[in-house]
Amino acid sequence: LQSRAWPRPTHRKNPCVVTRFYALCEGWELKDGLWPGLRGPGTTEEAPENSRDVQPAAGQSAPGSILHPEVQTLDLRSCDISDTALLHLCNCRKLKKLNLNSSKENRISITTKGIKAVASSCSYLHEASLKRCCNLTDEGVLALARNCRLLKIIDLGGCLGITDVSLHALGENCLFLQSVDFSATQVSDNGVVALVSGPCAKKLEEIHMGYCRNLTDEAVEAVLTCCPQIRILLFHGCPLITDHSREVLEQLVGPNKLKQVTWTVY
Repeated sequence: LQSRAWPRPTHRKNPCVVTRFYALCEGWELKDGLWPGLRGPGTTEEAPENSRDVQPAAGQSAPGSILHPEVQTLDLRSCDISDTALLHLCNCRKLKKLNLNSSKENRISITTKGIKAVASSCSYLHEASLKRCCNLTDEGVLALARNCRLLKIIDLGGCLGITDVSLHALGENCLFLQSVDFSATQVSDNGVVALVSGPCAKKLEEIHMGYCRNLTDEAVEAVLTCCPQIRILLFHGCPLITDHSREVLEQLVGPNKLKQVTWTVY
């Protein structure tokens, strides 16, 4: 590990741009422009000309030692990281958005241990994207729900270890939850009912629950009955959901209310 200190540039519009890093791993490259997601407060989508950041070379993982404590958004979708890297986020107490989604293959190197570490340190987290982190269990989501009560968006799609316990915890603790994805998990009607029976029901706008083989019409009806702000509801690929859900949809929801709805006819 080579330690290098970079001077913080002066920038009138964005004085808090995160540009100082404490270490640069061998194989990383210094580039102009921001590494996606590594931004400080007040920054815009485009980095100022005098800003600097590091971007991992192919196959490299993000070392926690480069993370500035002012980082609010961290996008690690393209990085091969593990729980070890997440343990370094204890210094990023202002973190609001964390994206660990895997677009294609399951991410096996991130487990409940890493997510619990994030939850214990990043209490201001608003958005947690954990799609296909297949070794995440209810214990990790429980930690997020109890410690990160400002959560607005959580993506648990494809997290195979997630059950009703996670939805119970989110419904009970996350008052500001607006969007939740638990597609392709083990949740059942009981979990969905618990979620939409909690205080977040009035704020929920988007629910993805496709490919949940345990869900029935009861889950769809619970969402439509309890969530007046729902705009996106995806429940395709659920073999136990029947045409009754479509009928309930027509009865309870006006024609212009939903922006997107999907289901599968079996």
